[in-house]
Amino acid sequence: MQYRRLGRAGLQVSAIALGSWLTYGTVTEEDTALKCVQEAFELGINHFDCANVYGSEPHAAERFLAKALAPFPRHEYVLTTKAFWPVSDKPNQRGLSRKHLIHQVEESLRALNTDYVDIFYCHRFDSETDVEETLRTIDDLVQQGKVLYGGISEWQPQHIAEALAVQERLHLRPLRASQPVYNLLNRYIEAAVLPLCQQAGMGLVVFSPLAQGLLTGKYRRGEAAPPGSRAANPAVKSSVTRLLTEDRLAKVEQLAGVAQELGITLSQLALAWVLRQPAVSSALIGASRPEQIRENVKAVDVTLSEEILARIDAIVS
Repeated sequence: MQYRRLGRAGLQVSAIALGSWLTYGTVTEEDTALKCVQEAFELGINHFDCANVYGSEPHAAERFLAKALAPFPRHEYVLTTKAFWPVSDKPNQRGLSRKHLIHQVEESLRALNTDYVDIFYCHRFDSETDVEETLRTIDDLVQQGKVLYGGISEWQPQHIAEALAVQERLHLRPLRASQPVYNLLNRYIEAAVLPLCQQAGMGLVVFSPLAQGLLTGKYRRGEAAPPGSRAANPAVKSSVTRLLTEDRLAKVEQLAGVAQELGITLSQLALAWVLRQPAVSSALIGASRPEQIRENVKAVDVTLSEEILARIDAIVS
C-alpha cells in the first residue's frame, strides 16, 4: 500500500480508502461486509470513511463499522464521519448549525464506539447557517479532542474561499480535508476546487472514483445490469442508472481497450488516473466483496505514461 499526507497535515492515509456509502449497513450482507473490512485492513488500507446518514437508518453504517473495526488497534486506522443531511423531520436535525453538529458528533462517537474521529466532514454547504458558526464549532470540537481534523465535502469554490477567509480572520485551525466527487467522467473539480484546496493545504479524499461502478466495465450498451450490481438493486439503483447514458458507456468501452493494452483492469486504470494527482490523498472505494478490494489496491502500483494520459484525455474530453 502507498500512504500519502492529508494535505499539509501530518496524518498519513492510505492511497485507497474504504467507504460505507450504499454498502455497509444497507445492502451488503453483514458477514461479507465484515470480511471486506478485514481484507482492507490486511492489505494496508488504514482509512475508513462513514457518515451519520449512511445505512438503513441514521448511524447504522457507523454501528456496523464499529463492529468491523473492533479487532484492530484504534491508533492504527483513520476513521471519518460527516453531518449535514437530515436525520429526522424535526427542526434542528439537519444542516451545520452548532446545535446539530455538536449533537451529531456525540451520536456518531457513540455509534462508532470511539472517543474521537480523525476527520469530521461538513457533508455539504449549509446556506442557512453562517460559515463562522460552523467553523467555530468544528474548531471547538478539535479543541475538545473529539475531532482531529475538520473537512468539507462537495463545497463549491465560492464557499471554500469564504471558509478559508473566515478561518484566517478568526485564527481557527485550518480545514485539512476536502471530499469531492472525482473520476474520469466527472472532472469538475480540476477548474477551481482542486487548486483552491491544494493551495490551502487540504488533502483531497475523492469519492466515486469508479463512477458508481460504471468505470469497472460491468455495465455495457444494450445489456441489462448484471445481477448483484448496484444498478440491479432496487434499493440503490437510482444513483447508478442516471449515469448509464450511451455517451458514457461508449467512452467506457474505449477506456477498457486502453486498460487491456496495459494488462490491467479498467478499475485499476480509473483509480491510477485519479491518484496521478498530487493533491489527491486517497481515492475512496466501495466494495461489497473482498475480491473487489484486492483488485482495486493494485492500482497504487500503476503508473500511467504521458502518452497514455493523453489518449485517456482524448477519450473522455
